Amino acid sequence: MWFANDSHHQLLTKYLFHPRVRAVRSQSTPMVQRMIDFTDQVVIVTGAGRGLGRLYALELARRGASVVVNDLGGSMHGDGADTAVADTVVAEIEAAGGTAVASHDSVDTPEGGEAIVASAVERFGRLDAVVSNAGIFTTIPFEELSADDWRRMLRVHLDGGFYLSHPAYRVMKSAGYGRFVFISSSGGMFGQPLEAHYAAAKAGLVGLANVIAIEGEPHGIRANTVLPFGFSRMVTETVGDPKGLEETGFLKVIQPELVVPIVVYLASRACGFTHQNYSACAGRFARVFVGLGEGWLAEPGSNPTADDIAAHLPEVTATEPFTVPASIFDEVFGVCDRLGIDVFSQ
Repeated sequence: MWFANDSHHQLLTKYLFHPRVRAVRSQSTPMVQRMIDFTDQVVIVTGAGRGLGRLYALELARRGASVVVNDLGGSMHGDGADTAVADTVVAEIEAAGGTAVASHDSVDTPEGGEAIVASAVERFGRLDAVVSNAGIFTTIPFEELSADDWRRMLRVHLDGGFYLSHPAYRVMKSAGYGRFVFISSSGGMFGQPLEAHYAAAKAGLVGLANVIAIEGEPHGIRANTVLPFGFSRMVTETVGDPKGLEETGFLKVIQPELVVPIVVYLASRACGFTHQNYSACAGRFARVFVGLGEGWLAEPGSNPTADDIAAHLPEVTATEPFTVPASIFDEVFGVCDRLGIDVFSQ
């Protein structure tokens, strides 16, 4: 859509979002959706030189964001470095009329995380959103997994998520606004054979995002995670026969472009919720959550035994009814309420 000038754009926006107009639109045939815009916003995308990260960076830039394209340029296993990997994406963005700057720092050190955030603030004067996507991948049976393999994986994914988000959080808190999108994995939430180290690191990002969401909410900071399915080097590493997958049509189904919409939305001002996880698979977008069953509550003052657990196992293991606690306090206060204890009466 083209506008003669910014004032025309503002007038149309004011009109479309007037209460009366919203009411009429809700009762009529849907109109063209208002494009989610990142003009005057700055977004960091780590691991943005290839694969999904590159697609996130390109789409954010297309929507007006100034993007910090961070990528060490190493192999999928975490070896080596190549500055051309990030530089090429920056050139691609600039050739399309966008704005970007390359960052070649590694997320796996506190200094690297600080430098990435500094690239945004020093070049563009602000930081609005972070897409924590950098990672490595190796396939190792659990019994063969070494301590070095374990630490290396956690250092990039989980430690890197912290080293990046920690300085970014301070900048966002000062500004009273921010968006974090942590790229987690269904392998971490549900399990994936031969990936104990990867699954643990990715599940750890969910815990990190949970706490950032809770602490950041009073400061206008939202934190959510995405569990993506998209064809990449990781898929061929896991399956080992990309030709066979291509013949079945599976690779076409998990086009990486189909992950981009949910990441862009969660990084935008349009996203008003926090503390949530979303799966993106083959064009299906769905919330992923940790639910808490009602369970079996022993009689107050009793001393339940293992035999009691066995006797009440259907209640203990039931998944319905359930709640989705907003924090650890929701769970403990809920049990106290069932016990008739008013924790707020003191």
